[in-house]
Parts: sequence; structure tokens; C-alpha cells
Amino acid sequence: MNFTLGFRPPLGEPSAMENLARQLVCPICLEMFTKPVVILPCQHNLCRKCANDVFQASNPLWQSRGPTSMSTGGRFRCPSCRHEVVLDRHGVYGLQRNLLVENIIDIYKQESNRSLNPKVAEHQEQQVMCEEHEEEKLNIYCLSCETPTCSMCKVFGAHKECEVAPLPSVYKRQKTELSDGIAVLVAGNDRTQALISQMEDICRTIEENGRRQKQVLSDKFDFLYAILEERRKDMVENIAREQDEKLRHVRALIRRHGDHLEVAVKLVETAIQSMEEPQMAVFLQNAKDVFKKITDTAKASRMERTEAGYESMAHFIIDIDDIVDVLRTINFQTGSQGEESDEEVEGVDPAPSSVVDSVPGRP
Repeated sequence: MNFTLGFRPPLGEPSAMENLARQLVCPICLEMFTKPVVILPCQHNLCRKCANDVFQASNPLWQSRGPTSMSTGGRFRCPSCRHEVVLDRHGVYGLQRNLLVENIIDIYKQESNRSLNPKVAEHQEQQVMCEEHEEEKLNIYCLSCETPTCSMCKVFGAHKECEVAPLPSVYKRQKTELSDGIAVLVAGNDRTQALISQMEDICRTIEENGRRQKQVLSDKFDFLYAILEERRKDMVENIAREQDEKLRHVRALIRRHGDHLEVAVKLVETAIQSMEEPQMAVFLQNAKDVFKKITDTAKASRMERTEAGYESMAHFIIDIDDIVDVLRTINFQTGSQGEESDEEVEGVDPAPSSVVDSVPGRP
């Protein structure tokens, strides 16, 4: 059912009264505040009935106030700014009334009634008219077609076979249902926000646990590096020590054989000079000494050598195949040990004892 508006406000900027009316709308029922009006700690205002609907939806187990019942407090979030409102056992009846807003509402209604004459008021009452029966206003609601209609449409028109109800009653009922739906949405938003906050806490905990376990893993690998470095230094020192001993021995032999060679060269020169002596008596006298020196030099010329393979360092060999296999299979604990660790950790992982303290050479 289409309908037309019989009254259109003049174009232009809104008046001061219209601006004031917008400030007096409850964010729950979307109507002007209904007294009593309560003010929340965040300084936003609600109808007390609307505030109670939201509070009841957020706290379904909260007992209604009665002469003999004992109630506990509860909480809900402001529909305007999402600020959490904590209430005591009195519920919304413990909130302070905003008398200033209530007085402004009374003044606004008085000024509105004074500015509207009966003719304008009657015109506004009839502003929504039936499109098919232009002189009939929309005063009933077709429950079958779910649309407003007029009495003529029900008696003679397209809705004569439909089930109808008075427009004000349907209006109030749907207004109430919409208000309840808003309250349910607000309560659902509160639960969703709480879940989001919980998930954000879990994300922060995961990041902290991951950072801590990375540090623990790095410390343990540093510990392994330190052990390997220490063994490398010890084994390199063993090789260097034997290398120095062998070099000292061979170099001593070189010096010894060098001295012998120098003596032998000089003796050869002396023998050659003796061979050039023309006098036989002198030659024979000198030859005796030369023969004796040659004999002594020959006795001292026993060539001391190093044994075969003396220069080899091949005995400094290590087999790391098994160690490499073990290192390649390093992984996190699984099975019973991992399960026990998981049972001990709740929330933030406990800070494990650092292995850095046991690294040799570290303070």
C-alpha cells in the first residue's frame, strides 16, 4: 500500500526548536526522553525504562527490584559511547535523575503546544493519507499484508479479506519490539566486545610466549656453540703443540747437519791445498793431520734422519658423523614430557632457567 504525505515542512535550515528536539531523543527508543530521565556516569542520558531494558538484557539473571527480594549489582554499556556502567543492587533505580533534562523537556512541550494552533495540529494529525482514498487517513494496519491502510480499503478495497488491527496498537507493539531488539543488540555487542577483548589478551599472551621461547631456544643454541668453541680451541692447541715439537726437532737436525757440512767443506779446502804442496816431506807431514781430520769427520758424519711419515699430522682426525646426525635431529620435546610442560603452563609461559649461566668462560 502506497501512501502520500499531506504535510511537508518548509525547506531551509532547521529551527532552534527542531535542533533542541534532536538533543532530547533517547538513543534506545529513538523518541523524546520519557520521564524519569537518568544520567549515566559518562554523562549520557536515557529513559529509565530504556536503561532498565538494556540492563535486563545484559544481566538476564539479575532479580527485579521488589520489597522482599535481594539483588546483586550488574553492568551494561552505554549505547552512545560504549562506556561500561557498573550498577549496585538497586540497578537502574540507583542512577541519578537528570532533572535539568526533564525541565527542558517540559519547557519544550509547553512551547510546542503554544506555537501550534488547532488548525495546524489537526492538519498534522491527518498528514499521512491513503493514496486510493485521498480523504481517508491511514488509521489501521493490515496484518496480512504488513502495511498501513485506511478503513475504506478494509471495507471496500483490497484489504477487505485481510486481518487488520488499530494502527496505534501495532505502532506501540512494534515500537516495543524494536526497543527490545535494540536492547538485545546492545547486550550482544557487549558480549562481542568482551570476546574481542579476551581474544586480544590471548594475542598478547601468544606474542609474549613466542618471544620468550625464542629467547630460550637462542640461549640453548648459544650454549652448544660455546661447548663446540671450547672443544675446537683445545683440539687446535693439541695440533699446534705437536706441530711445534716436530718443527723444533727437524730444525735442530738441520742446524746440526749444517754445522757438519761447513766443517767438511773447510776440510776439503785444506786437503786440496795439501795436494798442491811440492815438497814431499812437507806434504807427508801435512797429510797425516789431514787424514786424521778426514777420519774424525767421517766418524761424525752419521746422518741422523727422521723416521718415515714423521711429517704427517693425519692422526688428528675426528669422526663427527654421529654428532652431525644427532644435531640434525634436534627438535622440541614431544610425548609425555611435552604434555607435562603444557599442563604446567597456563596463560603466560613460566620463564625457564637460562642456560647461559652454565656456559664456560662466561661470568
